[in-house]
Amino acid sequence: MYPIILKIHQILSWLVLLAAAFALYRSWRGIIFKKQWFTADKRAGLWLLVFVDVQILAGLLLYVVYSPVTRIVFTNMKAAMADAPVRFYAVEHILVMFVAAILVHIGRAKARNTQFAARKHRISAFFYMLATALILTRIPWERIFTL
Repeated sequence: MYPIILKIHQILSWLVLLAAAFALYRSWRGIIFKKQWFTADKRAGLWLLVFVDVQILAGLLLYVVYSPVTRIVFTNMKAAMADAPVRFYAVEHILVMFVAAILVHIGRAKARNTQFAARKHRISAFFYMLATALILTRIPWERIFTL
């Protein structure tokens, strides 16, 4: 089951990045060209949110249930923290991805609850950019290209 969930997690990584790129495109398009907040803008944020949430779910399944790396970590946390690659998966990756997911949720909620279109675009651009930057820093790039 581990290889299947890992492959799903890898594929979802690309979907998250594509959704983030599209949501950022819609936000910046709205800012630069002073566009109204359209249904497509709302849906771009929704798709980003959905893909991020499904990705978090797949990641949690790997982390808690299936990953052999986390089994090693849970048996000897001190030794795991001394090993940089193991620490990356055990702490850094999951922590930063959770923060990025929270930023996506905050950005979408704030944009949804704001009245003016210009402000909606600025808020979504800000939060989605922060989340995307965090995601890009913690993707294990050597693994993501092994589709």
